[in-house]
Amino acid sequence: MEAKPYEEPLPAKPVAQTCEPPKFRIVVDVGHTAESEGAISARNVPEFNYNLHLAHQIVDGLKAEGFAQAKLLVTEGKARPSLFKRVAAANNLHADLFLSVHHDSVPDKMLEDWEYDGKKSHFNDLYSGYGVFVSESNPDFAESLQFARLIGEQMHAKGFKFADQYTLPIMGKDRHELLDRAAGVYRYDRLIVLMRTQMPAALLEAGSISNRDEELQMASPERQEKTVTAVTEAVREYCGLPPAPPPTPPDAQATAVH
Repeated sequence: MEAKPYEEPLPAKPVAQTCEPPKFRIVVDVGHTAESEGAISARNVPEFNYNLHLAHQIVDGLKAEGFAQAKLLVTEGKARPSLFKRVAAANNLHADLFLSVHHDSVPDKMLEDWEYDGKKSHFNDLYSGYGVFVSESNPDFAESLQFARLIGEQMHAKGFKFADQYTLPIMGKDRHELLDRAAGVYRYDRLIVLMRTQMPAALLEAGSISNRDEELQMASPERQEKTVTAVTEAVREYCGLPPAPPPTPPDAQATAVH
C-alpha cells in the first residue's frame, strides 16, 4: 500500500513546557537487550552495544545539565516481552519524558555481503542518517511530536542528515510516514514503547550501523558528543529553558586565570 500524506493537520507546536530540571523525570531507554541484540553492524557489533554506550552518555549529559532524575533503563529478556517490561518500568516511575535510543540498519533483503576481520558480515552503504519516531497512539501525541521535532531540529543543526529512505516502497513493512521533513520525524504507530507509555515518548535512530562509513562515525567520540548535545538541548528547549552556554575554550580559561 502506498504511503499517504498525513491526513489530519499536524498538531501545532505547543507552548514550551516549564519544568524544574532537578525534579523532571526522563527515562532514557536502551533499545533491545543483551539477549535480543537488535541489528548487527557492518563490522559485526550488536546494535545493543551501541545503544547502551550512547544512552549512558545521554544520561550523563542530562545530569550534567541539572536533570538529576534522568534514569537509564536497561531491560533483560527476549525482544517482545522486554518491550512490555520497559513500558511498565517507565509508567511505574511516573516519567515525564521517555526516549528510546537505537541505531539503524536496513531490511535484510537490502544488505550486501562482505568480509570484515576475517568474518562474514553484511552492509548497505546506500542509506544513512538519523530518524526520530513517534506514535499517534501515544496519549500525549502532540507533546511527543514536539519533543521529536526538537531532537530532529537539533540533530540537523549539528550537521546530520536524516534517513529519508523510510518513505521508499523498497522498505516494505519498514516504510513509514514522514511527518516533518525538516526535522526528520516519522510516524510509527505500532511501536509498543511509544504507544503504551503514559508520557510523551520518542525513539531516536542515531544513525545507520549497516553503512560502513557511518558506523565509523557512530563509534567516534565527536559524533557521540554532538548527538548527546542535540538531545540535551532538545530537552532544555522542551522544558522552556534557554540554550546552555557554549563551553569556554581552554585558551580562554588559561587567559582568565592569568
